[in-house]
Amino acid sequence: MHTRRKRTRFAAGTIIAVAGVLLFGMPTPASADSPPTVSGMPTDQYVAKYDHAMGSQIQRVEGEQPGSRSDDTATVRGIDVSGHQGNVNWTDNWNQGTRFAYVKATEGTYYTNPYFGQQYNGSYDVGMIRGAYHFAVPNGGSGAAQANYFLAHGGGWSPDGKTLPGALDMEYNPYSGGTCYGLSKSSMAAWILDFSNTYHSQTNKWPVIYTSTSWWNQCVSGDFSSTNALWVARYASAVGALPDSWGFHTIWQYSSNPIDQDSFNGTYDRLVAFAANPD
Repeated sequence: MHTRRKRTRFAAGTIIAVAGVLLFGMPTPASADSPPTVSGMPTDQYVAKYDHAMGSQIQRVEGEQPGSRSDDTATVRGIDVSGHQGNVNWTDNWNQGTRFAYVKATEGTYYTNPYFGQQYNGSYDVGMIRGAYHFAVPNGGSGAAQANYFLAHGGGWSPDGKTLPGALDMEYNPYSGGTCYGLSKSSMAAWILDFSNTYHSQTNKWPVIYTSTSWWNQCVSGDFSSTNALWVARYASAVGALPDSWGFHTIWQYSSNPIDQDSFNGTYDRLVAFAANPD
């Protein structure tokens, strides 16, 4: 979420398994290290300029309230990471009790996380259930175009019980163009539906929608609760009110320290089922 190395901010083997990978667009293994340069600039500069991490703009606008979240035995601990975390020590995170992770894959139609291979494959290698997320830029290309870009760069899904559905990160605009990217509520809902339908048509899975209650209620009119699981961001001791139409949350991002902290709203068996079952 924050754009810092710890985080600092800016503005589907078998034949069947292999077939699943090809069908759903899973990423291929990558080297542990990122390339020294990306698009002609040092990797760290590239990340700093283009990588807006999940929740970075929500914390910028809404802040983080003091207080500790009470642990619930019917939840599963997770984290989310972006290029700002670099090469992650996944063994250490596993030993601390982390059992799932989301990794930023893309932003708009112009950015891919240079550390995606290490982060996505590394979390899987230690035993975590993991997925990828896309930072949406609704005024920078259609929902379909951004869904296809996401799918082409690691955002696919496979019914292997270890791959979470891709997540669509909807939050405050880090660029110019207003909080809601210059879109009306109905236009924003249409953009999200375009992304969601495109993703589902290629994976048979609906993307998770990540957002905050405040941003969603301000910028979106539409009910996605019957299709898309909710990942709500609220940095406080309780999850609080949910965005319009959703009656429950699937994931809660509750803190950004020392890295984005997430909680799956259910048991580990439910998390596995969420990852394994098509919609």
